[in-house]
Amino acid sequence: MAERPVTHGDLLKVTVTTPVEAEEAVAALVERLFRQSPALYTNEETLITEISVFLDPKSGFNARQRARLEAGLRRLKAMDVPVGRWRLKTTLLPHRNWAEAWKRHFKPLAIGDALLVKPTWSRRLALPGQAEVLLDPGLSFGTGHHPTTAFCLEQVVACRAAGASVLDIGTGSGILAIAAAKLGYSPVEAFDFDPEALKVAKANADLNGVRRQVRIERRDLRRLPVSAARPFDLVCANLLANLLIEQAARIASRVATGGTLVLAGILATEFNDVARAYGERGWELVADRHVKEWRSGAFRRA
Repeated sequence: MAERPVTHGDLLKVTVTTPVEAEEAVAALVERLFRQSPALYTNEETLITEISVFLDPKSGFNARQRARLEAGLRRLKAMDVPVGRWRLKTTLLPHRNWAEAWKRHFKPLAIGDALLVKPTWSRRLALPGQAEVLLDPGLSFGTGHHPTTAFCLEQVVACRAAGASVLDIGTGSGILAIAAAKLGYSPVEAFDFDPEALKVAKANADLNGVRRQVRIERRDLRRLPVSAARPFDLVCANLLANLLIEQAARIASRVATGGTLVLAGILATEFNDVARAYGERGWELVADRHVKEWRSGAFRRA
């Protein structure tokens, strides 16, 4: 039987199956390679975990990426990470089915009494006075459940103040910018270099009725002016550690005097290097969170 041709809206599910003891290390590897928070599903009887990312079937996974992923898994095994007899499989999910597959992974997330993030299919109601963010799965899966995104959301809630402004660098699904708009920040700006992420972010902003309140653009952080023309009260940068270090001057210049800089997306083993790069520029760590292999921090000028 001939394979069904790929159509618009289809997704390629790339899954690594490994013992639950290795899920943290394998999930970190997958996220670093694909710059996407993977979905994890553990069979409670076999204690086998499926670690999955959802990609564009036409361009999201090629022979080179497969080779890099397999090489990374072999390195983990050589480092005595208990990956066992890991398996790598790919599955084409038709548009009508892939969102259904995500329902078991994406549950409502509350950030105190201030914010509720939930998928469109959830019937959970927000508390009185609790801002609500609705999200649909897309090619950028920023649902708030990943420790780094959750920390950013907590800081967006903690730093809100009348007239405060926000810049979201590497917006992904747009979740931080949308949450900021729902919480009353203004102006709210966000950018990403990935065109697919921008499509998802704009669609999510439309879904939440904040498209006019959030300015979402495609920008390359490395090509921005080193000094910002207009700083923001809160800047969130959920990026890879090497980019946070290399572009520390550009990122820091976008924070207003007295403002807060939130840095996330950092492996715990790399956090001290990131903190040192900003400490040398006069930034002091005022809050941080270490969850599994991830560590995130909030900084203010000393």
